[in-house]
Amino acid sequence: MIVVPPRMPHAFSTQRGTSADLLIVIAPGVERFEYFRQLTRIARGEEPPDSLRDVQDLYDTYFLNSPEWEAAHTT
Repeated sequence: MIVVPPRMPHAFSTQRGTSADLLIVIAPGVERFEYFRQLTRIARGEEPPDSLRDVQDLYDTYFLNSPEWEAAHTT
């Protein structure tokens, strides 16, 4: 279980070649169903990843540069 404090930058992923089941609980509840539907469309190649930048304010989800994330995901 992971608890992310409000306004705390965070990211997560599986190791290459593995998968995981994920249950996300957002409390208090915020309408984000369309955000996760958009993530699915991106994963299927139906929308470009950059399309999320257009809805950052709407879903209160912002993208930051992270040298640690980049280093872990470029190898």
